Amino acid sequence: MDEGYIKYQADWEKTPPVAESAIEELNQWRNQLYKRGLLGVYPNGIGFGNVSQRWPTEEALFVISGSTTGQFSQLNALHYSLVTKVIPAQNFLYCRGPIIASSESMSHAAIYEQCPAVQAAFHVHHKGMWDFYYGTLPATAADIPYGTPEMAFAIQALVQQAANYEQKCFVMHGHEEGLFAFGESLEEAGKVLINLLDKWQNTQS
Repeated sequence: MDEGYIKYQADWEKTPPVAESAIEELNQWRNQLYKRGLLGVYPNGIGFGNVSQRWPTEEALFVISGSTTGQFSQLNALHYSLVTKVIPAQNFLYCRGPIIASSESMSHAAIYEQCPAVQAAFHVHHKGMWDFYYGTLPATAADIPYGTPEMAFAIQALVQQAANYEQKCFVMHGHEEGLFAFGESLEEAGKVLINLLDKWQNTQS
């Protein structure tokens, strides 16, 4: 498993964090997803899952939880990074903040670039949901690994299709346990995941 390994090249400027108030709602959703086991850390110490929100000014593209933050039950502004520019074809990313951006930043960027109305994107891990929804939800191809330009391009192609966009979620077939949800608000993205989890849990009883 290469989960958590940053595959992009980065120009990371270490700077003070964003204002706590700027990520308050995002962080609240992150806490909910953590409590439900959709974000966290594996027994080997590798964290999984990340959350992001479109940034409201031209200062940056989006804010995202930083690399290796899955190990923490609660985050604060010190655990978030601003992504200011992404060049998928060159596998290059610019970010700034107290921590380097998540290894999945390329995938988040693909959603925001392709879907101007999207305001939030959540990447989670759940083996049961991943198995259950593959074949019923939109999915990227099995031979495309996470955190690569190929994944970014695959996501763009996926979400530009109206039927896929309307579902607001997809399975990463080449990234075991990985799913993405997005929405035109933080609440929409979060509720998509919670509804998927509840539906899966109902099949287990």
